[in-house]
Amino acid sequence: MKKILFIIPFIFACFSLHAQNKKEQDINAIKNMCGCYEVNFAFAETFSPTKDYKIHKPHNSSGLEWVELVENSDNKIVLQHLLITEDSTGKKDIVKHWRQDWLYENTDLYVYDKNNTWKYTKVSKQQVKGQWTQKVFQVDDSPRYEGSATWVHFDNKHFWENITDSPLPRREFTTRSDYNVLKRKNRHELTNYGWVHEQDNDKIQRIQESEKLIAQEKGINTYKKVDKSRCELAQQYWKQKKTFWAKVRTEWDTIFAKNKDLKLEKMVDKKPLFMYLFDAKVEETAEIKKIIAQFVKQ
Repeated sequence: MKKILFIIPFIFACFSLHAQNKKEQDINAIKNMCGCYEVNFAFAETFSPTKDYKIHKPHNSSGLEWVELVENSDNKIVLQHLLITEDSTGKKDIVKHWRQDWLYENTDLYVYDKNNTWKYTKVSKQQVKGQWTQKVFQVDDSPRYEGSATWVHFDNKHFWENITDSPLPRREFTTRSDYNVLKRKNRHELTNYGWVHEQDNDKIQRIQESEKLIAQEKGINTYKKVDKSRCELAQQYWKQKKTFWAKVRTEWDTIFAKNKDLKLEKMVDKKPLFMYLFDAKVEETAEIKKIIAQFVKQ
């Protein structure tokens, strides 16, 4: 009997150590997405159930991107993407790109519905045990999509994958009206050259509770790590602007903390939100709050 009593706490200690080591692997995998990358974005439609549907032209683009570690704690990691652009004259500029927040065992989700509306969803602790939520945000730090899943570390592979709904991608936001929801299967996997974001997406027309599949597409976004000196311009931009964008994130966090369904206006006075926030004259918290409030219906 004494031997059994001795073994039980030993087993629990082993389980606890395994969970700790697994979480450390998860954190390292997420943080390994930071750095300077040559990026390539490639999307191609592969199928439509409608016979007379015309497959759209594939999308391909590339550039240089810096991924900045903005927050780093045991249960929250924030990565900000900064795209370095170059015009025909060789002049370089910085575009504040998408942001990804990783939250451990998060129970509060904003699930995309349709037509710029997100539904607040509360899940149980058991549902997300050992999982990480990836929350993806637009260039103006407004919501885009989010989902929870487990990081997998097996046979020298390190990946996370999830299926969730999102608005139209930026590449089709102003050119398509035949669908209003992108159901995305996202897979983030570390590679020997950096990491890859693989997607298998369904383009859906959602009306109330009914759905119609318009087309399917495959996406491969590759991030090839290069020397960080090539992204020095983006690093300088972030040093100058990080305080401002911290204020923007704080205002959005206040809105999300209400735990209510959220609907956003696409335009106010014929201008999207990012155009207001990218204005160099905008700096003060009160002004940021006023601008964002114009777009929020909660």
